[in-house]
Order: sequence, then C-alpha cells, then structure tokens
Amino acid sequence: MTLVAGPAGAHAIVVESMPAANATVSGPDLAVRIRFNSRIDVKRSRLQLVPPAGKARPLEILPSERPDELTARVANLAVGAHKLRWQVLAVDGHVTRGDIAFHVAGA
Repeated sequence: MTLVAGPAGAHAIVVESMPAANATVSGPDLAVRIRFNSRIDVKRSRLQLVPPAGKARPLEILPSERPDELTARVANLAVGAHKLRWQVLAVDGHVTRGDIAFHVAGA
C-alpha cells in the first residue's frame, strides 16, 4: 500500500480493507471495502481497479452506512495480480491516495 506523505495526522489512513493488502482471494466476483481512520467525502473520492493487464478502470462507489469507508463490487475478475487504487478527501480537506495489491487465485 502506498500513501502520500504530509503533516502527521492530517490524512485519512486505511485501517482495514477487504481484500486485505497482499491477500489471495477467490474470484470472479468480489465485494470491496476500504475503511479509514476518519470520515471521508465519498462524493469526492475515487476507486479504481488495476487488473493484470494494467489498464485502470473506475469502480462505482456504493452507498455505505459508515462515513469512513468506500465500498464497491467487482465482477469477472481475471486470475492474477490486481490493485485497488483509491483516492479520498478527508473531511479536514486533505487528499490521500494509495494502492492495495491483491491476487485472484485460479479455480
């Protein structure tokens, strides 16, 4: 996972994700959830999937009951290495970005 550095405590930081960083998951469909240490502005946040072929595609961020998480669903995942690329705007106005790498196992 990669974070953009800045003033200490000023950014939303990932505290939990599904899939977890460097996890191996079964496909082809996957529920995605990334939870942060603070509230985020979901409408100004982005989530992308970077598949093994390398061309990022945006994911639709689904409504969540929690003000500190991004959720999405991904269908038809190919076997191989993937990344979730996220960018969030914390309610304090700071932008944080990062990647969460994971692997989809074959049948």
